[in-house]
Amino acid sequence: MFFFSVMTAFALSGCEDEPSLGDAPTAADAEFTYAPTASNPNVIEFNAKNKNLIAKWDFGNGTKDEGPTVLGTFPLKGSYTVTLTVFNSGGSASSTQTITIAQDDATLLNNALYTMMTGGSAGKGYKTWVIDSTREAHFGVGPNPIGAAGNYPEYWAAKKNDKSNTGLYNDAFVFHLKGFAFDQMTKGDVYINSAQAANFPGATLSPKTDYTAPFADQMNQNWTLTMGADTTLTVSGKSFIGYYTGVNTYKVIRMTENEIFLRYIDAANPALAWYVRLVPDTYPIDNGGSTDPTYTLPIDFESVEPKFSTFGGSSYSIINNPKSGGINTSAKVLETVHGNEVWAGIYVNMTNKFNFATNKKITVKVYAPATGKMRIKLENADNTTEFIEKDVDVTVANQWVEVSIDFSDADPTKFNRLVLFPGWDVANAGTYYIDDIKQN
Repeated sequence: MFFFSVMTAFALSGCEDEPSLGDAPTAADAEFTYAPTASNPNVIEFNAKNKNLIAKWDFGNGTKDEGPTVLGTFPLKGSYTVTLTVFNSGGSASSTQTITIAQDDATLLNNALYTMMTGGSAGKGYKTWVIDSTREAHFGVGPNPIGAAGNYPEYWAAKKNDKSNTGLYNDAFVFHLKGFAFDQMTKGDVYINSAQAANFPGATLSPKTDYTAPFADQMNQNWTLTMGADTTLTVSGKSFIGYYTGVNTYKVIRMTENEIFLRYIDAANPALAWYVRLVPDTYPIDNGGSTDPTYTLPIDFESVEPKFSTFGGSSYSIINNPKSGGINTSAKVLETVHGNEVWAGIYVNMTNKFNFATNKKITVKVYAPATGKMRIKLENADNTTEFIEKDVDVTVANQWVEVSIDFSDADPTKFNRLVLFPGWDVANAGTYYIDDIKQN
């Protein structure tokens, strides 16, 4: 919440004393300890001595956090002054310590998701995102927990430009790699949930429901990506992304070079989950149409090296076949290193819609580092909420095998994107090789 108020009424007969707010924290209350984590000496765990107080941290590297126990990430060597400020109703107290990071750790900056969000250290070091206003379901609401439709705004999904002139579509969100800085640029107004209107002076009822409110740019804030089974994105201070519902932490449903799809809770009604889809400000806002090149099956990587897109932290390259033998002695194959997300993978767009009236299966050769499942998904590139996906078992590791999935039940009018999830449902599943993708 942006504004907090504390109202205490006393109705004690005969009592003339003013109520006490209590003693302010002492210098001892603001003391803290720190130690490198076992996994990485550049990631430091900080612990406040008094865990009963509100604790806010400034790591001295442009990033901040809150809570009695937090992690600070320091990709670059150097000395950093870390400040802890603790609060209660009586006041605050602070303490500082200087920590020294001995070596750079470029991997903390070269994280694939960081690169997608910011353009990476090889680029400008920042990337500007906007709401994909002309794509179906770029904004909407569904149940929390999710319903039968999964992570999709099944209660209501916005149509093209549904919320124009509300303050929603003129916002821009800039993610910087340096200092993990975040800028929310509003052009003077934002679109907010009606339950939050009292927290925004000057908010007025929008002609398209809810409220439009005056709101200044929020510059030099911070973003934090917490990666795990549910990767979350948090922005600091008063900043937020998209339509404001009282929160500034978002679950990352999907992230690629050209898309960030987020889910977040309604603070006033936790039974609701909201969704917003972002694209780079340089990406055409064209009702979801893709500017990526398209291809036809079969794909064998020999004469044509198709452009794939990655997500979930995966990467790919087309290389000389390093595992030639058995059923696959072709010269070139696709190599993909599985990302840290269990749903990581790659996709390629098709020139035409898939039609399985005659050739009913998708068949792929795969060389896997371990046995497990591979998921194949057909998707509508113009409306990614329309898809069909199925799993197949990869029963042999470290050997070329061919897997097939029957898609004869797929709608022939919808699907023009092929999505591959090697190592499905496993994070950091290893390096896979893919070849001879065909329909037969």
